[in-house]
Amino acid sequence: MLARISDKWTLLVVRVLGQGPRRFNALRREVGEISQKVLASTLRDLEENGFVTRTVTPVTPPQVEYELTDLGRELFKPVQGIADWVVANSTRIEAARAAYAKRRARE
Repeated sequence: MLARISDKWTLLVVRVLGQGPRRFNALRREVGEISQKVLASTLRDLEENGFVTRTVTPVTPPQVEYELTDLGRELFKPVQGIADWVVANSTRIEAARAAYAKRRARE
């Protein structure tokens, strides 16, 4: 389970859905560089494990909306904490990457 919820795409999808319900294409735009296939698979996994609900509105064409469940909202809290930590430490992370690249270039 830890591997499933700590997956890159799962974290990003939960972070976006933590802001409120989204339709598939809106979610895809907000998550970023995720393929349709990977997003669909991620949403299925989240739904299967009780983190997301999928609601179909019977109109033409059908509208499908995804929303975090209570369990998903509980998961959102630590996910948001990780995202906040990354933002707060992005300068230090980039400096570490640059130093690493510089060391590797000298080898």
